Amino acid sequence: MRTLIVDDERLARNELKRLLEPYTKIEIVGEAANAEEALKLIEEQQPELLFLDIQMPGKNGFELLSSIEGKSPEVIFTTAFDEYAIKAFEFNALDYLLKPIDTERLKETIHRIEENQAQPEAPAHTNERAEKVLGENDQVFVKDGEKCWFVKLGKIRLFESMGNYVRLHFDDQKPLVLKSLNNLEERLDPNTYFRANRKHIINLHWIEKIEPWFSGGLLVTLQGGDKIEISRRQAIRFKELMSL
Repeated sequence: MRTLIVDDERLARNELKRLLEPYTKIEIVGEAANAEEALKLIEEQQPELLFLDIQMPGKNGFELLSSIEGKSPEVIFTTAFDEYAIKAFEFNALDYLLKPIDTERLKETIHRIEENQAQPEAPAHTNERAEKVLGENDQVFVKDGEKCWFVKLGKIRLFESMGNYVRLHFDDQKPLVLKSLNNLEERLDPNTYFRANRKHIINLHWIEKIEPWFSGGLLVTLQGGDKIEISRRQAIRFKELMSL
């Protein structure tokens, strides 16, 4: 990916370039110390990816993105401050890396980018902004009241419909998000997430036990103890999927 580094600190830019050296698919086409320089380089170089600092003299990172005309590059925010996480997700950031950047954390981020790049391109007539399928390595931002989480999807063992909301089950947390289960089902990788019934989507990697259930259905027990019924109709699909 054609990549631009935007950070007002020269040492931070040099350190990030050093950390990115092992990743041959990341081609650094320029670097900028402020929004004005960055806007000019974006127009000239047409980068596909920005590593973008948030706090800079003049326009900050968010204001820079709002100033881009035409299609914006993908963005990974790099910052020493974690209070911008919520706003970063409003800009559909690929990720949000805290300085000093952890090498393993960066490795995960680049791995996800490479996986996304490897996916076949959508036909030309489809909407460019169509939402991508989310897999277990993708991180999502979850906000419930005053509490916020960055959580890797693979940690979410269960999605439970609660009217106009969906309850996410991960670790010992159960936040609510304003989404429909049908909408989530369209976004989630079907190789990992299975619609068990009208109210539940389960993470197949969290299944601990499977038992026959009433009327030809199945009862699955997830790690952590959740017991979810797979309806008779879905049990047929489940058996085909799992080769039972």
